[in-house]
Amino acid sequence: MPRLKQAGREAGNPYAEPIFNMLFGDRDPVKNPGTATGTPGDWWTVFNIVPDAFKHTTQGFQFYRSPERTIDPKLRELGQTRAGFAVGSQFVFSQHCKACRDVGLSEEQITAIPAWAVASCFSDIERAVLAYTDALVLQHGRVPDGVFSVLKQHLSDEQILELTYVTATYMMHAVMSRALRLEYDDVEERVTEIPAPKGGTNNDVMGMVDQNKGKD
Repeated sequence: MPRLKQAGREAGNPYAEPIFNMLFGDRDPVKNPGTATGTPGDWWTVFNIVPDAFKHTTQGFQFYRSPERTIDPKLRELGQTRAGFAVGSQFVFSQHCKACRDVGLSEEQITAIPAWAVASCFSDIERAVLAYTDALVLQHGRVPDGVFSVLKQHLSDEQILELTYVTATYMMHAVMSRALRLEYDDVEERVTEIPAPKGGTNNDVMGMVDQNKGKD
């Protein structure tokens, strides 16, 4: 379950109602969750507890999908999908792998996104977009001049701004999804202590090295 409460149709958000209809049909999205892509759909119901946030984020989706955007959708999806992977969001990564197919990226390319740096299936500009995404997400915007130079060779300033905005937006969505445990990111912390077997030691697990001091 997500870490925050959810709000469905009872919230009376007129902006959310048609979206709920598209995603859930006539079902109650809280009591009877589940979307056509297999997700629970709780991203929408959690955001709906603040109707302005629901509207703002949905308008952000409309922004990047607008026909007025000049950035190649393939490049846009590379940025979004890699951002999801780099943040560690199963939800954003999984959903945008599907979107990558919709815009024409090959299965080889989609599979290679996690290890793009050693893949040979990307063009120069695609590699630059993936490197730029890593600089935005993993280096918090510290972009090497060499990476930006390749972007400038292939893209207009307007396209670079669109790419930056959309990629950074999806970094935010990936972070929020993990923090609030939404959709596929509703997972327990996996880095925890594993108890020693019964009868074993619970003290200094590296104490055995002390016993070998001076024996060499």
